[in-house]
Amino acid sequence: MSVGAQPAHVPVVVFDLDGTLIDTAPDLLRTLNTIFAREGLPQVDYGSARNMVGGGARKMIERGLNTAGRTLPASEAEQLVQEFIEHYAAHIADASRPFPGIKAALDELKAAGCRLAVCTNKLEWLAVKLLRILGLSDRFSAICGADTFRVPKPNPAILLGTIERAGGDPRHAVMVGDSFTDVATARAAGVPIVVVEFGYSETPVAQLDPDRVVEAFSELPGAVFDLLREQAGQFHRTGRGRIHVT
Repeated sequence: MSVGAQPAHVPVVVFDLDGTLIDTAPDLLRTLNTIFAREGLPQVDYGSARNMVGGGARKMIERGLNTAGRTLPASEAEQLVQEFIEHYAAHIADASRPFPGIKAALDELKAAGCRLAVCTNKLEWLAVKLLRILGLSDRFSAICGADTFRVPKPNPAILLGTIERAGGDPRHAVMVGDSFTDVATARAAGVPIVVVEFGYSETPVAQLDPDRVVEAFSELPGAVFDLLREQAGQFHRTGRGRIHVT
């Protein structure tokens, strides 16, 4: 199968990072517990805390504190965020690994003519560092974080900005994520979304009402191509543009 397009309408596939491309929970939760231990705060259980991942460092710390029934003054919480980022940056890929099948799926999408991008609530430089260490960064035309456009997901501006940086158009784009936040972001931006079942969602992903659900990355290219065909049909009927899918 191949996907081709006129230069102005190259398909863009935008990926969430944590829980979608990379299993980052081990290093994030180790960092959280390291920082909590320094402050004499209770440790967070991995099994119950895995779904805390995905909202950025500040949100993760807030949720960890809530789990322990603790609150901190804003100044102390901000200090924890800075300590978290410093420690995490030094251990960002100790145990984090790409989910099985991701490299083959990315290569199939690129071979079909899609541009790839990352839209994450991580800081941009941390996302770039992680993907570079894991040998994936060169596959992406844009890697954008919560600081790139100064808004986090689910604000649609971060997704729309990422698509623009990748040289695409939201009318010819698909998002891939794992959580309610990703679905809300895509819906707000008017972009269809594929959700993976193996990520960090607290809710069964089918209940999030995505456009497609995949159990493994081997299923992803087919789901993306289906959504691109649907977009192409809409644009052919309305005369708003053209994307050719064969």
